[in-house]
Amino acid sequence: MGKASRIKQQSVREKIAAQRAAAQRLERRNRLLITGGSIVLVLVVVAVFVAVKLSQGSSTPSSSSSGRTALPASVVSQVTNVPASTLDKVGKGAVASSSLSPGSGATLTSAGKPEMLYIGAEFCPYCAAMRWSMAIALSRFGDFTTPLQGIHSSPTDAFPNTATLTFYKAGYASKYLAFTPVENLTVTRSLLQNPTSEQNALWAKYEPDPNKRGYPFIDFGNKLTLKGPMYSPAVLAGKSWSQIAAALHDPSSPITQNVVGAANYVTGAICKMTNNQPSDVCSSPAVTAVQGNLG
Repeated sequence: MGKASRIKQQSVREKIAAQRAAAQRLERRNRLLITGGSIVLVLVVVAVFVAVKLSQGSSTPSSSSSGRTALPASVVSQVTNVPASTLDKVGKGAVASSSLSPGSGATLTSAGKPEMLYIGAEFCPYCAAMRWSMAIALSRFGDFTTPLQGIHSSPTDAFPNTATLTFYKAGYASKYLAFTPVENLTVTRSLLQNPTSEQNALWAKYEPDPNKRGYPFIDFGNKLTLKGPMYSPAVLAGKSWSQIAAALHDPSSPITQNVVGAANYVTGAICKMTNNQPSDVCSSPAVTAVQGNLG
């Protein structure tokens, strides 16, 4: 092979090698682009997923700007299904006095049934305490038809941030009584529900001095009235909704001795409205234990 041929062949081999090298560089570049694009795509998908989850909220109850939040189903069930055996064992519990007073005048009714009127406020720590007891007692005569919501009392009042329920927009059905809740003010003391002129007149009838008129106020069909709490909210201090609800099934718990003790008094007051119906509730040991102190 002549020198010229050898030079030409070498040149061809170098050209092929250069082309192969270029092709390899292009292949590596394409692989990098594909890999980089895949990473970007994954990051975009993750970002979209996070954004959707944030927009939907977490699976745990989340508070609205009002402070109201949906309660876990377990809490609602524990509050509205306290066993009769626990209620009977507690009796008066730690509640020394019911604070109930006799009513007067015509029987307070609504839709042909005796009416239990409650006027309270969401900021009020004393209402916070009594709502637990009211929910327990009312559940013995009927059912809440809308899910109960949770709130905390005012962070700047006595017994701050007491975990409780709210009766705002709470539906209730019973063949024995009508329950009319009025949550007058929010946690921040802004107007929430205005009592009607008739409700205000009734409130003023039993608490004539507007400077001393306070929450909670409960009228049990004009048979009995309650002007204030039956126990101190201090027993609920630092407890969550779940902790309070779970304690209600332990008769020895200080929470139960107060909350359920008050619930038995409220039950007894409702029995005064309903002519002791239903009989299995109104003749129970729990109600018998409190009958002598119903006002």
